[in-house]
Amino acid sequence: MDVRNCRKCGKIYQYDGFKICPTCRKEDEIDFQKVKDYLYDNPNATIQMVSEETEVSEKKILRYLKEGRLELKDGSKNLILECERCGVSIKTGRFCDKCAVEIERELKSSISPKRDSHKAGNERMHIADRHKK
Repeated sequence: MDVRNCRKCGKIYQYDGFKICPTCRKEDEIDFQKVKDYLYDNPNATIQMVSEETEVSEKKILRYLKEGRLELKDGSKNLILECERCGVSIKTGRFCDKCAVEIERELKSSISPKRDSHKAGNERMHIADRHKK
């Protein structure tokens, strides 16, 4: 059993793949719903407006954007989110589409075993000493 401390409240919980305990996750989900509902009714709101009206911190709203749970409106001047790899403005997540594809390709190539094309199929076992002594 893997037991850890919640990064938010410090309480001990059984680790289930998340860095915060189930109670804090529920509170976080309630905050996300507040933000989502407010944005549904006020699609042109700024992060500051959303934060003030929902009482959810700007930092948390930015985290929702980086997690891909929220997206900036088309046509808005994005001075908030930039691709962490190349710096281009993005609407959601951490990477632009181009960098995401490149990162995925790099990861796949580093995971898959490399084979020499001229040796493929020529692998044979040899017995070093066949003669009985």
